[in-house]
Amino acid sequence: MTDLGFGTACTYCESDLAAYDPVFVAKQRGSERVPTGQFCNYACLSAYIDKEELVYGDACTFDPSA
Repeated sequence: MTDLGFGTACTYCESDLAAYDPVFVAKQRGSERVPTGQFCNYACLSAYIDKEELVYGDACTFDPSA
C-alpha cells in the first residue's frame, strides 16, 4: 500500500486500510496532485463528504435558458 503521509488508517472511520482496496483522493494544486484523504471504501468517502459539507458551494449552476 502507498503511504501518502496519512499513515494506514481511513480518513473517516480510522480503520486499518490493509484489509481493504482503499480509495485515495487528491486535489489539483497548480500542476501537482496533492493527496487529501484515503478511505477504506466509497461509503466512508461519501460519509466524509457529507460530514465535512464538501459539496456546498462547489456545484455548477444549471441555466436551462442558456
